[in-house]
Amino acid sequence: MTNYQDILFPYAYNILGSAEDARDAIQDVLANYYAAPRDGINNEKAYLVKSVINRAINKKQRRKLVPQPEEWLPEPVATESADADVYLKDILSYSLLVLLERLNAKERAVFILRESFDYDHREIAGILSISEENARKLLSRAKTKLFKPGGEAPRNPVHDAHANTLLQNYIDAIRNRNLPRLEALLNEDIAFYADGGRINVFRKVCTGAAAVAELLIYVYHTYQGSSTIKPTLLNHQPAFLFYNKDHLVSCVVFDIAGDHIVRINAIVDPEKLKNLT
Repeated sequence: MTNYQDILFPYAYNILGSAEDARDAIQDVLANYYAAPRDGINNEKAYLVKSVINRAINKKQRRKLVPQPEEWLPEPVATESADADVYLKDILSYSLLVLLERLNAKERAVFILRESFDYDHREIAGILSISEENARKLLSRAKTKLFKPGGEAPRNPVHDAHANTLLQNYIDAIRNRNLPRLEALLNEDIAFYADGGRINVFRKVCTGAAAVAELLIYVYHTYQGSSTIKPTLLNHQPAFLFYNKDHLVSCVVFDIAGDHIVRINAIVDPEKLKNLT
């Protein structure tokens, strides 16, 4: 029997930015599919992909109607085993998922189908029940929002030996309270974001190398000094998992460009950590 959970997950997750919501959408679609007559369905996979994408769009639209926390970050997905798991390769980078929050649900779906899954406009129009012209307009609008002049552009995720060395120097500088060394590893206009969900965090947003370096040292020595740190890959980007004993309490995803860290995303929300344990 085809494992549609794995096949459908990247489509739903990339639209929703939530592994929990993605699994719910897939479960709903599969339950309805297997409970109803399937006469006339010639391509089972295509039918289920279309159904899941539209279910994910509806869930995303409904979630936008509910007040969100001041800083909402996507739920990260472990991708260390992506080399062995073909479906994990289709998971978007964390940096791109963050940027996709600029788009509405349909723009996001069109962008993902075209740029990540290489669907043509005719196929996208069929999936979303719109015209090809409308599909093209949605893609154009999405790209304008994502690549607006002077705005932050998506970067290819970096997780090589150089990045590993940079992050080892980063944590060493924090542990040794070496503020000048830490500042040198951060981009001048670095941005730090924290999503605590129902958990209060010390600060949700911080920008600039000097301010972020001071915040990182304070947070580590106040809250994380006794934690065990496990390096990993989340959404194809280098990350740290922080454990108190065997309990995962936070994760940090890094966006690296050249010799500097340009963005730090800290997730403390227990609901977004539970699938990483």
